[in-house]
Amino acid sequence: MTNERRCPVTQFDHHSSEHTQNHVAIYRNLREETPVAWTETHGGYWVLSDYASVYEASRDDDLFSSARHDEYGGPGLAVTIPKAPTEFHIPIEIDPPNSAPYRKLINKVTAPKAAEKLEPMIKHYVTGILDSVIETGEADLAIVAGVPAMVVIDWLGLDPAEYQVYVDAMHTLVSAAPGSPEYKHAAEVSVPWVEATVREHIRHRRENPADDTTSYFIDAEINGEKMTDDEIYSILELVISGGVGTTASLVTQSLVWLYQHPDERAQLIENPSMIDVAMEEFLRVFSPTQALGRTIMDDAEFHGCPVQKGDRALLSWASANRDAEQFTDPDEVDITRWPNRHIAFGVGVHRCAGLYIAKGLAREIFTQVFERMGDYVVDMDNVVTYPDQGTNAGFHSIPVTFTPGERRLGDTPLFAEHYTKA
Repeated sequence: MTNERRCPVTQFDHHSSEHTQNHVAIYRNLREETPVAWTETHGGYWVLSDYASVYEASRDDDLFSSARHDEYGGPGLAVTIPKAPTEFHIPIEIDPPNSAPYRKLINKVTAPKAAEKLEPMIKHYVTGILDSVIETGEADLAIVAGVPAMVVIDWLGLDPAEYQVYVDAMHTLVSAAPGSPEYKHAAEVSVPWVEATVREHIRHRRENPADDTTSYFIDAEINGEKMTDDEIYSILELVISGGVGTTASLVTQSLVWLYQHPDERAQLIENPSMIDVAMEEFLRVFSPTQALGRTIMDDAEFHGCPVQKGDRALLSWASANRDAEQFTDPDEVDITRWPNRHIAFGVGVHRCAGLYIAKGLAREIFTQVFERMGDYVVDMDNVVTYPDQGTNAGFHSIPVTFTPGERRLGDTPLFAEHYTKA
């Protein structure tokens, strides 16, 4: 189907129940038939589904803007389609070159060496969360999805014991169906609570600096000037929203797949050195952030289609990562695939800054699950997937049984070791 203005037109909706149930096949059909196509849903937007178009658009910040543009269907267009009720996010919603100073600051606390310093904290929380169920022989394995939130909250100097509220505020907005009771509760209750709590934390840290990442941002300068509370809040909310969702998406999908493929699980249990390469393949196949939006800033022809100034575009990393033009047998999970040029963390200036922390989290979760409950059996009849998989895919609940084991932290409370209120 075509029209004069839009070139290919598709009945695509990444928030539909059909997409949630069969997004792999839907994206495959788009890549094969109309890799750049227009859909009228959610106010209308272009869908970019093949590797070539997604890669090119991600690197063309002049044409595909990440900034918010009230003048084009606003107010406050964001990198999600439709717009999620979140604050303006620095730096991913600032175009270069203005984004560069902020990104430089963030890179200092998310670089590989900085991520390594978080390993003891990560190990503590993974150990503690598994301790809470290890003696019972049964659990909801999705509990491991809470660890990234605990680590990020602790890293910022906030109270990690309140991690579940942050998960509800930031993750529910992209995993629950828009308009559902869960979505409304997150938007109307949890998000305002997070904003009030984090803003009060910034105020407190201005008066009482500590050895945490919030204090680092308060002390930092952009172009020779200290950042405002609004700027710092924008960065912290982005860090929280990214931290609580993407790693959870990756590990829950991977652990379910490994149960369904016992030979591959056995290989990773017997050869832990394979985990890093396998993790890259899980990132490719299960792309935690499925897709994000951009705003087109000029009339142009893009891959044969007449895009127009003010149009919205959805860049699907998940679809690009299954493109047969780029990957051999793209729908097959090969835990030995290498090299692996997936773009699960994005491409260009807005490539995920927290990727090394995310990998460290996933690595420790996989390692301890394999060591401590490697024979886990999933009750597949009762797993619960995210009801909306347009932005993140994954599982809310993974009931499992396993051979009981021993606690490793003894009586040490989960939130006692690292969190201190200064």
